[in-house]
This record gives sequence, structure tokens and C-alpha cells, in this order.
Amino acid sequence: MTRRLLSLAAAALLFSGPAAAAEAPARPPNAAELKRMTSRFAPVDIQADVSKLPENERRALAKTVQAAKLMDSLFLRQVWAGNETLLLDLLKDTSPLGRERLHSFILNKGPWSRLDHNAPFLSGVPAKPLEGNFYPAGASKADIEAWVKSLPEAQQREATGFFTTIRRDTNGKFVTVPYSVEYQGELAQAAQLLREAAELTTQPTLKAFLVKRADAFLSNDYYPSEVAWMELDASIEPTIGPYEVYEDEWFNYKAAFEAFITLRDDAETQKLAKFSGELQGLENNLPIDPKLRNPKLGALAPIRVVNSIFSSGDGYRGVQTAAYNLPNDERVAAEKGTKRVMLKNIQEAKFQRVLLPIAQVALPAKDRKDVSFDAFFTHILMHELMHGLGPHNITVEGKQTTVRQALQASSSAIEEAKADISGLWALQQLVDKGVLSKDLERTMYTTFLASAFRSIRFGINEAHGKGVALQLNYLLDAGAVVVNKDGTFTVVPGKIKESVTALTKQLMELQASGNRANAESMLEKMGVVRPEVKRVLDKLSKVPVDVEPRYVTAEKLSAELGGFSTPAGK
Repeated sequence: MTRRLLSLAAAALLFSGPAAAAEAPARPPNAAELKRMTSRFAPVDIQADVSKLPENERRALAKTVQAAKLMDSLFLRQVWAGNETLLLDLLKDTSPLGRERLHSFILNKGPWSRLDHNAPFLSGVPAKPLEGNFYPAGASKADIEAWVKSLPEAQQREATGFFTTIRRDTNGKFVTVPYSVEYQGELAQAAQLLREAAELTTQPTLKAFLVKRADAFLSNDYYPSEVAWMELDASIEPTIGPYEVYEDEWFNYKAAFEAFITLRDDAETQKLAKFSGELQGLENNLPIDPKLRNPKLGALAPIRVVNSIFSSGDGYRGVQTAAYNLPNDERVAAEKGTKRVMLKNIQEAKFQRVLLPIAQVALPAKDRKDVSFDAFFTHILMHELMHGLGPHNITVEGKQTTVRQALQASSSAIEEAKADISGLWALQQLVDKGVLSKDLERTMYTTFLASAFRSIRFGINEAHGKGVALQLNYLLDAGAVVVNKDGTFTVVPGKIKESVTALTKQLMELQASGNRANAESMLEKMGVVRPEVKRVLDKLSKVPVDVEPRYVTAEKLSAELGGFSTPAGK
């Protein structure tokens, strides 16, 4: 069975009818226990209106979804070398227990529960490898670090780059292998599908992106396609390829494959266009040493509000992505800027199914009315915008580097915390300036507080969860958030603004220093779940942690066009 067919078969079977991995349980969970574990993800039908697309564009959309499906196979292999063999074994077991194991496996993209500190839910599997499958078996982190340091500077950049794996040659020496070679089978198929989609569409910028991304899959040069993605202005908004570095928990060097195939919401996108023009002003007023500010941000800062059609790979594992800010390549960001994409229908599902029920438990009755979707949506947008602001390219010990490379595995959690808290700071700036309504000041801090409990439930081994735990503990220590006698939490209006500004400054200046030891120390001390927080979390056992999208529009589209089969659960 080819890897592509293996992935499709696994998905069809499944959907037809939180740091280092935790210790293995005394016995693996049974079917009922696995069902309870996966029930923490509320199934939600995710739909989008494709009726206004001409038939050729609908066919192009279907082709991009086909290409996106291949990202699942690639991501499974990047998480762990044993994933594909294990999946074949799971496919053979059609018992109730077997089906629950398969469901858990596909949802987590491996045999470890991402909500439970990566505890294995199958017997006979190792701890989840922090290094993923990006580095040679048997090599240690210290081995890789020493080897990288021994290389000339140009080869160091290649070895620590997004789009290479590290393997051993026939003599046992470390070598870099381009993704275009490592994953050439699936990438060739994906490239062909993207070219077929490009032939179908009549939208010039969509055609340009699809062709250049197809080229990138074969050449391993992603720069032209990243620029084309930044310039994309079309009804169909695809994001497909290697992007996020969360799975490389050794260094945060290596990008994992994912896809988000979406349709642009023109009305909502237009509403948010004004934010792009505010970014340089926000950068100029960041509460950090002026020398650390960027006097000229990248020229492009598009914001897209979209509705999801389909996601896969790193875009569909455990907790679902609500928005993203890409590309991560610091060179592209410096020269062209970054794009913020808001998955509106996913966010609406999270707000209704998860955040509102959490607010009923975590907040006192008088504060619950101030939890609003507008504040939730706008803060997520500002979170993504703030990823592009603050220190990125830095100098450490006289050497040019990036925050990501300097802080290594701690960089993701620090960056997520920075984007969150500086997002609140930026919203306050825009409220004070009159760009945003004064009403938002009343709702945004309380909505953020309720959402903090939502994110911590992702697990503090996960970058977003650990970053939010850090922020909540800081605000508690500063007296900006207090615990009431009944165990609920409340924002203190007189202290919240000052505390948000202070933490924004601290995190950005930590990034600018590139001090990995300080970053690790801060996360170890502050990225924890304290007893008063755990008491609230314990009361949320019946509230879903997140949603499990069922991409019904993609299924209907493929059936209607007589194309491939898209599983309802995906």
C-alpha cells in the first residue's frame, strides 16, 4: 500500500460511522476509556458556502484538497518513524477497541495523547520523541549541536534550516537531506495536483501561488512561493506545505507539513483591513528599548478572514488551529511582511462549544456577560498580528541569528506568550486611539481571562498552553487577576493595563537578548498549573477541551464533482 493510500484508508475507516512524553500507564486504556478521552473534542460540522464559485474554481478547490490530504502522510512520518507501520496494524483491528484506538491515533497523529502530556494510549510504543523524526536514530541532541557548530556558516544555515532533515551517510556521518529528497514521493504527487488546480483556476494570483508551490515541493526553494502566497488575492485561500516547528522539540528548527484549504470571507476581511495600517505605529510604540524596534516592517501585512473547507497534517492534530501568521521564514517576514489568516467558522465553533461553558465555571456571574465573540475574535487577530512585531532577527555574542534559533525549544512558548499579552497591549492602544470601540476595553480582558483556562487545558507541554500558564501566573502575582472566595477568577481593572504592558516588555526584551537559559528558567517557574487554577480545571471535566471538525463541505464538493472521497470526520 502506498503512503498516500494508507493515509486515505485510515481516514476513511476512522470517520465513516500535554514536554516529554508521560510515563506509560500500567495498562493501555480500554475502549470506553479511549472514548472518554476523545470525547473531550466536540464533533462539529464545518461548512462554507461554495455555491458562488464557478465550476472550474470548485474543481480547482477539490484538487487542492486532494493535495492537502497528502500532508497527513508526511506529518505522520515526521512525528515518529514508527507511525506508518503502527497505522497499518491499527487498520487491521475492526473491533470496537480497535476503532477507538484508530480514532485516537488519527486525532493525535500518533499513539500519544496530546492533551495528557503525550502519555501513550497503546502498549509497546516508546515515549514520544522530542526530536520527532527529523534527526538520525540514536543521535543525541548534544551530538547534533556539536556537529552543527563544527560546520562552516553556510552549512550551519542549511543544517538548522526549516526544510532539511539530518541523516547519516553510508559512513555514518551526519548529512543534511532536503525535504524535496526526503519526501519526494508524496511531494511529487502534491505538486502534480497543485499544477492541475492551477490549470483549472482563472484567478491569476491563485494560479501563480499553486504553480510556485508545486515548484517548491520539487526544488526545496520555498522563497518564490512564499512571496506568491503573500500576494495571493483570490476567493480560494490555500495554505499548504512545511510551516510550523512545534514537532521539533529539540531545537524548533524543522518545519512540519500541514494544509489549510479555505474560502475568503470578503465582507469580514474588509472590516479588518484597517488593522494593517496600524502595525508600524504599534511597533514604534512598543514598551521596549527603542533600539529594539523595527523602523520599517515588511511592506505587506494582509489580513484574511476565511472559512475552513479542510485541514490536515500539523493543521489537524489535537487542538485545532483558530488562526495563523505566516510565513515563519524570517527572511520573507523582514522583506515582505507576514499574512494573518483568521479561520472564522473554526473560531465560532470554539467560542460556542468551549469558551462560553468555561466562562460559566471560571468567572463570577457578574463577569460572564462580558465574554464576547467580538473580543475573542479580535484578540486572536491581534495575537497573530503581534507575531510579526517585536524582535526577530537579533545579535547574540556578536553573531547574527534569530530569536527562534537562539531560544531553540523554548522559543515557541515564549513567542506564543508574547503574542498573547502584547495582543492585549495593542488592543488597548487602538482603543485609546479611537480605532476600536471603547466597549472592547470592557470585554477584552475578561474574555482573555476565560480563554486562558481554555488554552491551559491544551496541556502545558504544548506551546500555547505553557505560554498562557506563564501569563496567567504573572497576572496573579501582579494582582491584576484575583481568585474569589468561591474559586472563580476576576480581572482587576486598576492593575491589568500596567501588568500587561510590563509583561509585554519583559518577554520582548528576553527575546531580544537571545538568552536561552533565562527563557527556560522563566518557563520552568511560570509555565505551570498552580493549585487555584487546577481547582477550576477540575470543574471543567464535562466541558469539551476543543472541537473535532467534520469537514462536510469538502465531502459534498468531492461527491458533487465525482472526485476523490473526503472523510466526513476530516
